Amino acid sequence: MSATSPLLGTCQAVGERQGVRLWGPLDLTLGRGRAVHVQGANGSGKTTLLRTLAGLRRPAAGRIVHGGPTWFIGHATPLADELDARSNLRDLLDLHQAEVDAARIDAWLTRQGLPARRAVRQLSAGQRRRITLAPLWLAPRPLWLLDEPFDALDQSTCEALARWSAAHLAGGGAIVLSSHQSLPAGFPRCDVLRLGAAAPATRPAGQELTP
Repeated sequence: MSATSPLLGTCQAVGERQGVRLWGPLDLTLGRGRAVHVQGANGSGKTTLLRTLAGLRRPAAGRIVHGGPTWFIGHATPLADELDARSNLRDLLDLHQAEVDAARIDAWLTRQGLPARRAVRQLSAGQRRRITLAPLWLAPRPLWLLDEPFDALDQSTCEALARWSAAHLAGGGAIVLSSHQSLPAGFPRCDVLRLGAAAPATRPAGQELTP
C-alpha cells in the first residue's frame, strides 16, 4: 500500500433499499488526511452508505475499492449484555482479527473509568458506546467508517474523540462519518456529502460532494 494511494474509492456506486435508489451513482476518492461528513434526513441512506463502504452490503451497481485496513463502527452497540466489559471488548477485537494483549485492554478500561468485570447490561448507554469505539484507540487502522459515533457520549468523550480524529488524519488516516448533531469543537474540517433532500451544513465544509 503506497503512502500516497487512496484509502477508499467508489466507482459509480449505487445504494438501494427494497429496490428504491437512496444514493448514487457515487464516485469518491478518499485520500489520506481527508474526512467526509455524510449528512441527510432519517431514511436518506446514511447507514446504508457506510455499511456499503465497509463491505457489509453490496452496492446495487458500481464498485468499492479499499486501500488499507478499515474500522467500521456502527450506530448499534454489538455487545453481549450478559458478558462484562473486558470480555465484550476482547470479543469485539477478536471478531475483527485485531491483536491486543489483555494488559492494554485493562489499562484502557481503567483510563476510561469503566468497570472491567461489570456486566454490560449494568452500564449506561454512553459507557457501552465507549466500549464499541475502543478499537479506534487500541488497534488503529487507516480508514475509519463511523455511523453516529458521538451518539450517547458525554461532552468530554466527544472532545476526546475529536482530538483523536484530528491526530488520526494528521497521521495519514481518513474518516467517513455520519452525525445528526453538530460535530464537536476541535473536530477536523470535513467535506460534506449530502444524501436526499438538502440539509443545512453542521459546520463549514471544505468541499460539497454529490451523491
